[in-house]
Amino acid sequence: MFKKYSKIYMLWKEKDRIMTPIEWIETVLYMLASIGALLIGFELLSDNITKLAQKGLKQLFNKTSNNKLAGVGIGCAATTIMQSSGATTVMIVGFVNIGIMTLHQATCMIMGANIGTTITAQLASLSGGSGGFDFGAWALGFAGIGMGLAMFTKKEKIKTLGYALTGFGLLFFALECMSTCVKQDAVKEAISVVLQGIDGPSAPFLLFIAGIVLTALVQSSSLITSLIISFASAGIYIGAGAGSETLNNNVLFLILGSNIGSCVTAYISSLGATPNAKRASYIHLMFNILGSLIFMVLLLLYKDFMQDTFVKWFPLAQTQIAMFHTFFNTVCTLIFLPFVNIFVKVSKMLVKDEEEEQEKTYIDNRMLKSPGIALHQVRKEMYNMYKVSFKNLMYALDAFMAKDDTKREKVDEVNLELEQKSKKVIEFLVQLSNEPIIFEDECTVSAFHRTMDDILRIGEIGDNVCKYARRVVRDDVNLSDQATSELELMRSKIETLYSYTSDIFISKDVSQITNAKIVEEEVDKLRKQMVDNHFDRLNRGECVASSSGVFVNLVNNLERAADHMMFIADNVYEAKIQSGK
Repeated sequence: MFKKYSKIYMLWKEKDRIMTPIEWIETVLYMLASIGALLIGFELLSDNITKLAQKGLKQLFNKTSNNKLAGVGIGCAATTIMQSSGATTVMIVGFVNIGIMTLHQATCMIMGANIGTTITAQLASLSGGSGGFDFGAWALGFAGIGMGLAMFTKKEKIKTLGYALTGFGLLFFALECMSTCVKQDAVKEAISVVLQGIDGPSAPFLLFIAGIVLTALVQSSSLITSLIISFASAGIYIGAGAGSETLNNNVLFLILGSNIGSCVTAYISSLGATPNAKRASYIHLMFNILGSLIFMVLLLLYKDFMQDTFVKWFPLAQTQIAMFHTFFNTVCTLIFLPFVNIFVKVSKMLVKDEEEEQEKTYIDNRMLKSPGIALHQVRKEMYNMYKVSFKNLMYALDAFMAKDDTKREKVDEVNLELEQKSKKVIEFLVQLSNEPIIFEDECTVSAFHRTMDDILRIGEIGDNVCKYARRVVRDDVNLSDQATSELELMRSKIETLYSYTSDIFISKDVSQITNAKIVEEEVDKLRKQMVDNHFDRLNRGECVASSSGVFVNLVNNLERAADHMMFIADNVYEAKIQSGK
């Protein structure tokens, strides 16, 4: 072993390959810079493509169905867009966690995500072509073109496209820099001694474990695969044996290991989640482990597999690796797709149901990487809160009409729950604002903050109504039949207004806003009329003076509630106007 690796030192002694220690350090720094540029490229490309395709992603995930092939297609398409199977799988775990996706649907999508992630390897394989058209060299220009678009345009979509192109160009720039570094004779020889020298009976197992560990550490199988491809394009064939000029099976064990290591991200994200979310992460792990083990056995038994297939079919080493990566994940999906039910059953055996049922929610931090979908879920969460807040107000009004002062505790309990939920939603919105979101989504986030305040105010008005109910009971106040009839009329109009405004909020269809405003104006007029009528009754002696404070304040509070309902609809309208939609 010492004799083998001492060759690296001996490289310094050869006159035609002399590299000083400083040059070695500089080369290492260039390599690190290349890895950094590669990660930045991934991030820019992924974030901005996701921004451009937000509506498409939302439609994809909304089309969750029990059709297995459709599920695979959705998972594959989403990962191709997001350029990260980890991000897709984490989102799938999030959907399962909040109960809007079944384990069967999640399993199919996870399988599809594994196919979609291979697009990154295919992109990386385009760099460093020889003997023909080198797409990678031409793609470098996208970095400059993209930044030009981003700098010299005011249109947000063009800026986003520019940043996506910049990320695309940076990917190839990083791979080109990396390839240039390792093609230096001394560097190439040194790396070859270490990486190609991993041979012998133990090599497959060492590379397999290395793939798991390295991918788990960096949490990116795309990075590991891109590095393997970059070395291959420079003529360094990992695990091929010293001096080898073609690939063999050994490098594939590194890819198999990285497939398992990629499960770490989803597994970590499932910690503390619902049992079903944990099951989804276990299914992801089982799928990748079983697939990797099957191919591991195949490669160990069929030692010339690479030579007889991809080496023969494709001229470039980097293309051979990328094609195997796609082949491996596609075949595993085809093998395991008929056994989705078994994966689900085994996951339920591994993770038992919890006795305490978790509170229903529509938001999950795992969705932050896709702002369009995240905002859609926030809207559903807030719609549910609006519904609860309104019901709480009507519950309090019923208590007032029935002269029942025992309902306040329940009203306070609901308001406390709404306040706690609002804190979670606001925290989620703040986190979402830190993500790269388009201007339309920024307007929506601002509108949601205002709407949350309106929802809470409606709940607080319910608490005020309960206070008036207590005073009615305490002072034995009796309302006249006319006052009761007017309250019923106001209640009916408020219910109609709620129907309009809740539909506007959840559907974002502002065509009903004119009808909502008409009803809200009717509530305003009715409030003034009710107060005037009350004072007329007082003057005629039909109402007692002790009822004034209660009745007038009650009517004013109900009118305020109607105002907040109208504000909710107005927030939707203003967000559309601000965003130019």
